[in-house]
Amino acid sequence: MGESFVIQETRTARKQWDVEFASHPEEVAMLRRVVALRLEAWGLPELVDTARLCVSELVSNVLTHVGIGTPGLLALSVNGADLRIEVHDLDTRALPAVVLADADAEGGRGMTLVDALADRWGIQLHEDHKVTWCELATGSAGHPSVTRAEVLLDLYATLRPPKCSYEPGPGRVGQMVAEESVIDAIADFICWIRVHGGDADDVLDRAQMRVDPQEELGREAHV
Repeated sequence: MGESFVIQETRTARKQWDVEFASHPEEVAMLRRVVALRLEAWGLPELVDTARLCVSELVSNVLTHVGIGTPGLLALSVNGADLRIEVHDLDTRALPAVVLADADAEGGRGMTLVDALADRWGIQLHEDHKVTWCELATGSAGHPSVTRAEVLLDLYATLRPPKCSYEPGPGRVGQMVAEESVIDAIADFICWIRVHGGDADDVLDRAQMRVDPQEELGREAHV
């Protein structure tokens, strides 16, 4: 599967990324490497070490408790101000749990480590598979622009509900719904600008010029 891990771009949009794997010890090291490459490409180098540890424990948990060779899926996504790490496997019976292992125990600390490293974690059960996930704060939480945008999205959702129900919070569906609300909001603002005789392209360019310096300041703050 080595070829499927190649990441060609050095900087890329933070679109959801996933890769299939088979639960073997050598796969854990491979997944750690590609996660590091992906986070570097997303401009999140400060999360590399923690994310690699979480991935190691989540995948190792499948290997240990579900079985060697079990097919799985690793998925990364950025939901608002959080990096979300998901590991999918086909066993809905072997559920991860935090275990208080003895000091000399060889195992049992996997989810305890995830619990300590991640801001939150959980399990989603489906008919044919389960998803064990955790989330790490990206550092953009509390940024004035992000805070204002979240407040506006909450308000906008009450004024013009999207096609499906608006449920803020973690998860792919929530992220997709939020993005649709952003698109609707941008479209409405563009209409407003045009109705009032403005140049929508010029306004969007000026907005982008304000975003770029903020992103640069955010990166400098993590150096």
